[in-house]
Amino acid sequence: MSIAHWSTTDTPAGPFTAIVASDGAVLASGWTAELDELTPQISPSLRPSDLREKRDLGAVSTAVRRYHEGELDAIDDIPVRQRSGEFLQHAWDVLRTVPAGKPVTYSEYAALAGRPAAIRAAASACARNAAALFVPCHRVLRIGGALGGFRWGVDIKRWLLDHETPYRS
Repeated sequence: MSIAHWSTTDTPAGPFTAIVASDGAVLASGWTAELDELTPQISPSLRPSDLREKRDLGAVSTAVRRYHEGELDAIDDIPVRQRSGEFLQHAWDVLRTVPAGKPVTYSEYAALAGRPAAIRAAASACARNAAALFVPCHRVLRIGGALGGFRWGVDIKRWLLDHETPYRS
């Protein structure tokens, strides 16, 4: 039996829930208070058999609070565990290197992931990302700066990008 814990934190962008494995790795996260919106995003091979609410998830809860208070790099060292094909795994790792305040286009993201022609695959990596915030898919935009989609809503994506704006150079 695998046990994972979850917690919801109130943030300026709305309620943020994280599901964390027993070793502290984020399995799923996003701006929702509904656990049922997160659990289907976890790869079946990683899905815990038991989910227990925990008021504080330690380093994860601290990082969520600190990020929303303006310490944008607080999320950078939090471990994440997602499972998929080779390209998606690599694309998620690459996405974690996109700095706050320096969003990229989907085509730039595809190039960073080593497959410049795979723009749709790069977009799919964003769409299938279970660990929002920690794998910052909100930092990928359409050519011309249009926001594009975001599982948690365009208003939250806009809030996140605006929150990171002071850090642009």
